Amino acid sequence: MIAVAGGKGGSGKTTTTLGLARALSRRGAPVVAADADWDLPNLARLAAETDSDVGREARRGAEAGGSDAGTVLDAVRGTARIAVDRAAPTVLAAPDDPRSVDAGATFDALAGAAPEGTPVLLDSPAGASPDVAAPLRSADCALIATPLRRAALRDAAKTAAIARRLDCPPIGVVVIGETSVPDRVGTLLGCPVLGAVPDGGAAPLADPDVRSAYDDLARRLGETAAGTGWQVA
Repeated sequence: MIAVAGGKGGSGKTTTTLGLARALSRRGAPVVAADADWDLPNLARLAAETDSDVGREARRGAEAGGSDAGTVLDAVRGTARIAVDRAAPTVLAAPDDPRSVDAGATFDALAGAAPEGTPVLLDSPAGASPDVAAPLRSADCALIATPLRRAALRDAAKTAAIARRLDCPPIGVVVIGETSVPDRVGTLLGCPVLGAVPDGGAAPLADPDVRSAYDDLARRLGETAAGTGWQVA
């Protein structure tokens, strides 16, 4: 399970979670992308706004009591494993009443609810808020998403340090809004640069260059330890 983490809001975590999930699907993997930012949940909404298959992608989640359910909580409370296929990611929204839910226990259970060999991506909260700890504690590693700005890089470095303290080592960094990345970025964050995603304007996931960049990120991520055992065609 990979926590997509970063600095403050607007760093590209949600777009990266969904863009990477779709790229892994294009490689033939059954993917689960879950909203772990329960105070500002927007993963399912972004999926709904950017894909013609929104009905399937945003609603299909877990099979709970024989019917589809679309939240993270529904997925882990289901009697069967999360329903996935290779045509599109399974997107799980935040719970309807997040303050009544134990986030840590839910994310821990999510890994076991996904079929073996399924990449699970967590769209994590921004920055160093207390809420970011739950997905980082549950995930196996973190993918750091950040723009190439001084303040954003400083915040990303703090997030990477928190991830290490929570035994969620950063597997790599993806830089948002750029086509090339200075070597010192990897040095600053203490992990390799796995990708650079160009600025796609108001609708980045519709941009062919952005899509190609996420395809490349999916390929590189699959070559890391995080991709061991993934069912990628």
